[in-house]
Amino acid sequence: MTDHATAELWPGERTEAARRLLLAAVESFARRGFHATTTRDIATAAGMSPAALYIHYPSKAALLAEISRTGHQSTLDLVERAEASSTEPVEQMRRLVEEFTRWHAHGHTVGRIVNNELHALPEEDFAAVAELRIRIEETVLRIIARGVDAGRFEVPDQRTAARAVTSLGIDVSRWYTERSSESPEELGRRYAVLVLRMLGAAAG
Repeated sequence: MTDHATAELWPGERTEAARRLLLAAVESFARRGFHATTTRDIATAAGMSPAALYIHYPSKAALLAEISRTGHQSTLDLVERAEASSTEPVEQMRRLVEEFTRWHAHGHTVGRIVNNELHALPEEDFAAVAELRIRIEETVLRIIARGVDAGRFEVPDQRTAARAVTSLGIDVSRWYTERSSESPEELGRRYAVLVLRMLGAAAG
């Protein structure tokens, strides 16, 4: 069953048929993996014929590309909002980790796909998604650098720290389910405390 956050990724800017195909592709890729999924699997899950799928998407790779771009753009938007939310790096990082972790818990299904199937993307789509990933990491890195300059963080290797921050959040989508004991919001708060300690800041 599609998690709630995944269903919200395409609220209305696609036709209903295209949206059904995207959600069916998420379910199929999550269940079988990209390479084991056929266009017939996706079309059947969407209640459509394989021929109808090609009206909207030329291939299953095109579906994966849209899922991956949308997922990465969503997480880029939230880390940029976190950076813009305050001038204080500790608060920027706290909000970033809370929201990034929450997104990967709420959207664990699509989170697994966009990270685990990255190298199944066609070259041009991979390059576009790689650029989004770089922008996410650079946003985290700017906050860390700002915190170090202000004496709020103590970090010997800032780029490694930035990758560690994003890796912690991304990994949530690997193990989180609706049966997990912590809510996405609570998990985000706990991860924020851990990350601030990792960066040498008092969590407060």
